[in-house]
Amino acid sequence: MEENQNVENVQETQDTTQIQDESKQKIEALEKDVEETNDRLKRIMAEFENYKKRNLKEKEMQYNSILADVINSLLPVIDNLEKAVVAETKDQNYKQGVELVLKQLLDVLEGFGVKKIEAVGKPFDPELHDAISHVEDESLGEQVVKEEYRTGYIIGDKVIRHSMVIVAN
Repeated sequence: MEENQNVENVQETQDTTQIQDESKQKIEALEKDVEETNDRLKRIMAEFENYKKRNLKEKEMQYNSILADVINSLLPVIDNLEKAVVAETKDQNYKQGVELVLKQLLDVLEGFGVKKIEAVGKPFDPELHDAISHVEDESLGEQVVKEEYRTGYIIGDKVIRHSMVIVAN
């Protein structure tokens, strides 16, 4: 009897060991599956964050492009108002009114991030300026803007319209 008992104990021990081995294998497989799932989840989350950033950047570029188009269509109006301000007139109230309208329009553009490109006295920059003429002027340095023929405008880093300038030396 004792021998049967020992055989049964050995059999039970083998069965228990086999069950434990199978359980360990299942646990390892599940842990590997969880790890792979977590890795995929992290990748998907990173891809989604990149998508959101890319989408936001595209929206900003589209907004700035549309804004630049609208402002570009207003620039001839600003040019004409600037010409009206410097024109000779005997009616000072009229001239003051034109100056106020011009200032108001420039303030609106500034509110949208539009800035005038500084040109006179600055070094010539082909990214910002279009040279329409070269002159010799000993009082200015090499490639310095002497005169601005037409004002240029910029939004952020995007040039809406280049300044038309006369460059010295």
